[in-house]
Amino acid sequence: MTKFPRFRSNVPQSRVRMISVVLLSALLLAPQPGHATSKEIVELQTQVQQLVDMVQRMQSTLDTRLGLIQDRVAQSTDSVNKMSITVTALQQKLNSQGDSAAGKIDSVSGQVQSVNDSLDELKSRIAKLDKQLQDIQSQLQTLQAQPASGVPSSGGTAPSGPGGSASAPLFSAPPVTAPQAPPLQDTYQSALRDYNAAHYDLASGEFGDVVHYYPHEDLAGNAQFYMGEIAYRQQRFKDAIKSYNGVIENFSGSPKAPAAQLRKGLALIQLTQKDAGVHELRSLIQRYPQSPEALQARTKLNAMGVKIVQR
Repeated sequence: MTKFPRFRSNVPQSRVRMISVVLLSALLLAPQPGHATSKEIVELQTQVQQLVDMVQRMQSTLDTRLGLIQDRVAQSTDSVNKMSITVTALQQKLNSQGDSAAGKIDSVSGQVQSVNDSLDELKSRIAKLDKQLQDIQSQLQTLQAQPASGVPSSGGTAPSGPGGSASAPLFSAPPVTAPQAPPLQDTYQSALRDYNAAHYDLASGEFGDVVHYYPHEDLAGNAQFYMGEIAYRQQRFKDAIKSYNGVIENFSGSPKAPAAQLRKGLALIQLTQKDAGVHELRSLIQRYPQSPEALQARTKLNAMGVKIVQR
């Protein structure tokens, strides 16, 4: 039996049919010399028909598989497009949440600072009232301990000097006193009122007096901090950092020290000194891990996408 070469699977169906028709026509029109020749022709026609059927089946299989591939490609494309849309929406949501978180951090920080300011003012008023009570008690004790003023008796004689005349009392001239420092509590409380009323220039001068005249008092550390806050609100971030450094270096045990370090870190970030600001916030978390300022520092670092603990 004669063997025929295999046809390629990518032959178009129309071309296969044309070839089949040509072969059949040639076989039918060919002369038939005898019975044997006629038998071979029949066999050849059968083989050609089988070949045509096989090619048609292959073409149908290829069409089916190609359709499946096209469907899968379309499904994959749709999935990729949906995933891209989802990722874009997620990125936008993360960016929005980051901006919102940053705004909330600043808002919470301002609210906490306002509460601290109110507490400081309340403490100042309590201290002032306590001082007034102490002054009143001291005056009462002085009045109670003061002896009754004596009146010279009629029979008595005034002390006389060597010449028999009464000696005149000697009075010393009042000492010349230097200008006194303004009262600490009154000055600090007045500065705090002006600060809360946004009279920043006046408050800055009063806080400066507290730091100048009472550099070793605890309220001097508070005054130093509020001078930094005034500069921060006026966007004078370099001046603010100097004041915050004064609190951190000279009043490390002050309740304002954690807040000063937090605000210093934020001021550095405002000056686009991100690495220095991040370092300051990390240092704050390590030094005061349980403080509210440390919580704010963690939230700020998370919003910036920065690891809290450096490895």
